[in-house]
Amino acid sequence: MTTEKFALVTGAGSGIGKSIALALMQNGYSVALAGRRKEPLEATAREGGAHGARSLVVPTDVSHPDEVNQLFGKIKEQFGRLDLLFNNAGIFARSVSLEELDYEQWKAAVDINLTGAFLCTQGAFRLMKEQQPRGGRIINNGSISAHAPRPHAVSYTATKHAITGLTKATSLDGRKYGIACGQIDIGNAASEMTEAMSSGVLQADGSTRPEPLMDVKHVADAVLYMASLPLDANVQFMTVMATNMPYIGRG
Repeated sequence: MTTEKFALVTGAGSGIGKSIALALMQNGYSVALAGRRKEPLEATAREGGAHGARSLVVPTDVSHPDEVNQLFGKIKEQFGRLDLLFNNAGIFARSVSLEELDYEQWKAAVDINLTGAFLCTQGAFRLMKEQQPRGGRIINNGSISAHAPRPHAVSYTATKHAITGLTKATSLDGRKYGIACGQIDIGNAASEMTEAMSSGVLQADGSTRPEPLMDVKHVADAVLYMASLPLDANVQFMTVMATNMPYIGRG
């Protein structure tokens, strides 16, 4: 029985995805790095390689089924199995009121944030249920927006609420294959996507105010804990957030 652990992180070229990928590589995982841009993925691989970690760079648009199939084909070829999928790839649409959001921007968010996570979950299921030892773990990157919306964020909010449904369905359908699925809901982790929050972000009362951020390391530590459990135990949902961000009582 192999003791080597293999993971896939989507959106691994920057932000939370990069932090999680590096944390996994520093803790004994070989990691497949997926994302739309090759250069940032290679930078993540180089940084992880400094710790002697093995990685596989696979530029992938997770909203395209053919590219996702190719991604999992390369994982099977190079790694032979998959123990952990971190579904992380996601985008924000333009911050506008619901009635002003372009269809193309709505569709792009749905395609990447939701359909991309579904396609990668499908690929993981197909690999995990056939491999020996059978099974694995899937962790979905939800958001505080999976519970409470921000103003002018309908596509992000809707897709993140849908991720919660995907998490529950994955948990249920995965039982017979030894596949566990959980969700981490992250609030205001410092990254490229949240830089603007420190200078000011629109609030539900119409004001614009800065919000506190937390070190993304705390998210990485939380994911490492979720991943460390045996497959007969699961963190179904976890919320990790900057303590004083406007979530409890938001709006």
